[in-house]
Amino acid sequence: MLTVAVLISGTGSNLRALLDAAADPEYPAQIVVVGADREAEGFAHAEEYGIPSFMVPWAQFGSREEWGAELGRQLAVWRPDLVVLSGLMRLLPAPLVDEWSPRIINTHPAYLPEFPGAHGVRDALAAGVEQTGASVIIVDNGVDSGPILAQERVPVLPGDDEHTLHDRLKPVERRLVIDVVRRIANGELDLDAASAGAAAASTAADGDASRSPAS
Repeated sequence: MLTVAVLISGTGSNLRALLDAAADPEYPAQIVVVGADREAEGFAHAEEYGIPSFMVPWAQFGSREEWGAELGRQLAVWRPDLVVLSGLMRLLPAPLVDEWSPRIINTHPAYLPEFPGAHGVRDALAAGVEQTGASVIIVDNGVDSGPILAQERVPVLPGDDEHTLHDRLKPVERRLVIDVVRRIANGELDLDAASAGAAAASTAADGDASRSPAS
């Protein structure tokens, strides 16, 4: 059974979806703890399911590194096999990412590498694209730049605003992350291999670029 810690900042809609999925005895993963960087509405989902929770308030620390160190200490207590970011609105500091990588995954409301960052839905609308999407990635030290584990296209409809488009993206995000966690738990998806493969591809691309003649 894969053990999972989920980190949230708000309502925890993806957390709720994972908790509902894990309630099925056939689902091969178990949520063991929920953490947040603030008092979050999503704690109610954890309480409903009897899942322990912890909070590492961002405002109580003098730097991202100090906050990340305490977050790492809290996670170490539970020793989860996987950490899922579910709307955590903080960039994790590099030492924490390095400690847990590639066992940290995140969802993003865009078809990466399109529209990374905190405003993926808004940016897609501003760009006037006909379709965007949702992605699940391994967290690295960039901004939504880690290896892509799953993604799906979602059309942008006439008259869409940020709210309506996000509402159509959320169910896709939930379905993708539930499936990715299931595949990791079943051994169908190897995070080490996915991370290594992305690193090798990046190195190859850098080598090709360095060999290109100057324009």
